[in-house]
Amino acid sequence: MEAMIEYILKFGNLNKQQLDLIKSKATEVVLRKDEYFSEAGKVPAQVGFVVEGVVRGCYYSKEGEEITRCFISENSLVCDYVNFEANTVSSEYLQACTDCKLLVFSKQHWNELSQTIVEWDPIKNKMVQLCMYQKSRKGPVISQNATTRYLEFMNNHPSLLNRVPLAYIASYLGVTQQSLSRIRKNIR
Repeated sequence: MEAMIEYILKFGNLNKQQLDLIKSKATEVVLRKDEYFSEAGKVPAQVGFVVEGVVRGCYYSKEGEEITRCFISENSLVCDYVNFEANTVSSEYLQACTDCKLLVFSKQHWNELSQTIVEWDPIKNKMVQLCMYQKSRKGPVISQNATTRYLEFMNNHPSLLNRVPLAYIASYLGVTQQSLSRIRKNIR
């Protein structure tokens, strides 16, 4: 809970009473590896804060190929926020890559914070912007060769290398698992 409070306070100041209210609205949820936080075809109903573990955002291409779009690890919000706010059906999955511990807010509790805490909306908006930026596909740039994409992934996400299945990293990089294995062997 304290990690979430520290995270929130990076975006604005709140008093103890306000922080206690936020804590009271959060529920601890454990997701086992491969379980979904939210699913395509459903309206996202919650906002989460990752305390432990890694969640990935993924979707299926028209050809039925699973594509990993992003990884969300500790001390970050996780939510399909556009669809959450619009109350519309999602086209992506948010799935636990590892066992995860999350602090979760239902839509009702998330909205109650906006109605109760005057300072909440500017803080919430900054947190959501960062969440959406982290989920946006910043890379890899497909015009780069696969080795360069992997080296950039290693630099940008060193903590994920031994925590996330290689199949997900390969999907994120836009290569086959066999190609990723060759690349890893060649750079050792």
